[in-house]
Amino acid sequence: MRKSVAALAGAVVLAAAGPAVAEGSTPIPDGPGRGLVPGYVGAPATPRPLAGRPVPANPHQGPVGTSSMHADSYASDTYPFSGPLGRNPQVLNEAKGGGLLPGLCSTVTFAKKSGLIVAQCTRGQNFMLRLIDPVTLKDLATYELPPRPSTVQAAFSGSLDKVLTDTSGGAYYYLDPQDRAVLADSAFHLRRFAHERGPDGKWRFTVTDDWDLSGDLPHDCATWTAPWPKGECDPITAVGPDWGGLIWWITRNGRIGTVDPDTGTVRQSRLPGEAIQNSFAAAEDGLSVVSDHALYRMRAAGDGTPEVVWRTPYDRGTGRKPGQIDQGSGTTPTFFGDGYVAITDNADDRMHVLVQRRSDGKLLCKVPVFGSGASATDNSLIGYGRSLFVENNYGYRNFLELPPGGSSVGGASRIDVDPGGKGCTTTWTSKERSPSTVAKVSVPAGLLYLYTKEKREDLIDAWYLTAVDVHTGRTVYKVLTGTGKWFDNNWAPVTLGPDGTAYVGVLGGLVAVRDRE
Repeated sequence: MRKSVAALAGAVVLAAAGPAVAEGSTPIPDGPGRGLVPGYVGAPATPRPLAGRPVPANPHQGPVGTSSMHADSYASDTYPFSGPLGRNPQVLNEAKGGGLLPGLCSTVTFAKKSGLIVAQCTRGQNFMLRLIDPVTLKDLATYELPPRPSTVQAAFSGSLDKVLTDTSGGAYYYLDPQDRAVLADSAFHLRRFAHERGPDGKWRFTVTDDWDLSGDLPHDCATWTAPWPKGECDPITAVGPDWGGLIWWITRNGRIGTVDPDTGTVRQSRLPGEAIQNSFAAAEDGLSVVSDHALYRMRAAGDGTPEVVWRTPYDRGTGRKPGQIDQGSGTTPTFFGDGYVAITDNADDRMHVLVQRRSDGKLLCKVPVFGSGASATDNSLIGYGRSLFVENNYGYRNFLELPPGGSSVGGASRIDVDPGGKGCTTTWTSKERSPSTVAKVSVPAGLLYLYTKEKREDLIDAWYLTAVDVHTGRTVYKVLTGTGKWFDNNWAPVTLGPDGTAYVGVLGGLVAVRDRE
């Protein structure tokens, strides 16, 4: 597949559901069957907001809805602005003329001052920061990041699973209030990247701060010249700020640390025998971290050392399910409602949504979701007001193993915490199949955005941005983004922009869907 990427040229293109292509441009190529599937299903949505209090803004992170993979410090995966309502939607996708396709964008954020997109993307073995025009999807600047050791391991072992289950390398970064991307790379450097126009009028990234953490973490990692190291390699998975200004980081092998950006002081602790594959949530009173064994509430001691406030184990099941990248919860913790935190477990028969009290970890409800023997998720829950939304990824491992015309088992549910927090109720379950996306909710629109693909006997791979009514679970509309492997998002999120555009990172690049009316 990488050889195909390297051989395929493209350019930025404008494409609608049945549309003309801009002259002289080349879109991400569709697979077979484009003309045999509908370009639009349903009808435009009438906005009906989801009830709840606005998500608080972390003073050390960019505005809510614009600054991280999960939209905000609470990891709510909700937006305070509307997404597309399905009004004569326009689909834009990109490719780069005369060169490589841009590749999968794992995280898309929005700079307030410049109005530009800052994204972390990958092309084969290389990760990069991209500065993107949100209208044309054209690159204005790029910055190459170090390759991950797992790429070397995969090349020498022949197991792509090592790459496809690796969440390190910079995807879990954030924008700070100055629009700087704060990112930990695979070379154990935590850096802040500003973007600006140079004297020649061209945009560029500049490194404003660089903290080398290699002296604090095991870094005997695979390289092309030494592919079989004997020591430990523990790269950083995610970074984020607490509400006091410390920059927190977590590693695959259960190390949790902080950096004081004013002094450069590094402090760390460890969850022995536990692994962390997801990001974390931060609130006014501390952080929530989930390992492959337990959910934690943490805070910084006076000297900045991470300390555990409470730990609650969960049912991690007996193995990794098809639809998850490890054995354990596939969710980043989500803060929501009246002091709640939520994750899913990995119970063998049916996965459960777990809602706990943020203050002391007390379990408030444990709700089984989806079918017996066919439930798993590796994407964060969406949380707002008293409502949670969960999707079923069971059956999807990665884009290589998904057969033509195939999909996940499917399903998406809304779970509501009962008034007073004395239990939970499943409000509705949709049959939509969203194989691997980080779904999102627009609060004012009252829409849940999925990236869906139905099973088809004719083997056509048709991918849709799908909007579901958060109140009823009814599918409102679906917009075809493209057909074939290039439009598989392979765990990348749906992201809503402040102008109402929905973006999806796919194997061929970035796709945008926006209303024309």
